[in-house]
Amino acid sequence: IEQDCRVEICTEKKTILSVEDIVALIGDKCDGVIGQLTEDWGEVLFSALSRAGRKAFSNMAVGYNNVDVNAANKYGIAVGNTPGVLTETTAELAASLSLAAARRIVEADEFMRAGRYDGWLPNLFVGNLLKGQTVGVIGAGRIGSAYARMMVEGFKMNLIYFDLYQSTRLEKFVTAYGEFLKANGEVPVTWRRASSMDEVLREADVISLHPVLDKTTFHLVNKESLKAMKKDAILINCSRGPVIDEAALVEHLKENPMFRVGLDVFEDEPY
Repeated sequence: IEQDCRVEICTEKKTILSVEDIVALIGDKCDGVIGQLTEDWGEVLFSALSRAGRKAFSNMAVGYNNVDVNAANKYGIAVGNTPGVLTETTAELAASLSLAAARRIVEADEFMRAGRYDGWLPNLFVGNLLKGQTVGVIGAGRIGSAYARMMVEGFKMNLIYFDLYQSTRLEKFVTAYGEFLKANGEVPVTWRRASSMDEVLREADVISLHPVLDKTTFHLVNKESLKAMKKDAILINCSRGPVIDEAALVEHLKENPMFRVGLDVFEDEPY
């Protein structure tokens, strides 16, 4: 890149830049910007970039719910993102959170460090066995499908998923793995594409959220949908924080002590 153009790297000590900060950095000569998910790229910023050079903006993230694509189109600015680069990484994190919640790892660690351990008991932090249970996936795109494969193949879980589009590759993978298990004298795993999200919520023991964030998925998991889940279900979110109504989640956790949650994102995240 440096052979064809001048690259300026922001060296501000602030970790999160405001719209005003970015406008000042764009200045009167800027052909393109690589920004972050924490920046609000809308009318003001695309207008400033248009005046300074009007070429391109790239979001250093898979998601782009922080980008007003219509505003970019209005000013003739091309928009890019980074799909695929964090698929396995995010899926592994979701799998890690599933294990931590199922085996109560964080609870047990805090219990031990607080000096509360007085001796072994047969039911102390027993947790949940994942083998043979059902994993539910909401949004079987790249990350959701990668997570599903890990949980099915790694822990021999059955799969139920909901997505607007059929995930043929995922279905073929689970079918093939089930046939492999059967050929080796083990119980085969199964899969089913649910006709609704509620079907997944009712039947799954572990539910992992992988939808995009837009108007249709804001507070997708709310008071009503939480009630539809099993009392001892595990809920994982590695998508976007506002997909869950956190106030409703807190109340649900208070009322259902066996319900567990693993969160990588929050509705109101500290910057």
